[in-house]
Amino acid sequence: MIKKLIFALCIALVGCKGNSQEKSITKNKSEQKKVVYTVVKTDAEWRQQLTDLQYYVLRKAGTETAGTSVLLNNKKKGVYVCAACKTQLFKSEHKYDSGSGWPSFDREIVGNVAYDVDYDIGYKRTEEHCATCGGHLGHVFEDGPRKTTGKRHCINGAALQFVPAKSQ
Repeated sequence: MIKKLIFALCIALVGCKGNSQEKSITKNKSEQKKVVYTVVKTDAEWRQQLTDLQYYVLRKAGTETAGTSVLLNNKKKGVYVCAACKTQLFKSEHKYDSGSGWPSFDREIVGNVAYDVDYDIGYKRTEEHCATCGGHLGHVFEDGPRKTTGKRHCINGAALQFVPAKSQ
C-alpha cells in the first residue's frame, strides 16, 4: 500500500507543470502602442525615394553586410542624418571604430532616435529607429567605450547620410 502511495505521489509530482520556471516571450500586437511619426509615406513612396538597400534596411528592418558601408571608415567632421527623412541622428565626434563592421557611435542626438525591443533572433535586443520617420537604424548594445557612455550604437550605414561640417 505504501509503495502504491509513493508511486502515485511521484507520478503526480513529475506530471505537474511548473509555470514559475517557464519563460514565454509573446509579441501581442494589441499590447504594442501605435506610434504616429511626423514623416509618413506609403510603401510605394518609400520605394521610389530610397535605394533597394536603403529600403531593405530602413523600411523592412534589414541589416547590411558587415564591412560594406562607405561610411564605416569616414573620419570627417559633420553629422549623420536619416537617409529617409534627413533628421540629424549622430555627430561625427561620437563615432568610433568598434571593430563590428558597422558605423558605431557612443551616443545619439537626444530626441531624434527612438528605441524599441525586438526578439527577432531569439533574444532581447534594443532596436533603434528614427524618431521622425520610424526608419530602422540598427541596435544599441552595452559594450561601448567605458570612458564615455559604455554604449555602442551599431548602425547600418545604408540608413545614414553624412553631411560634412561647413568649413569656417
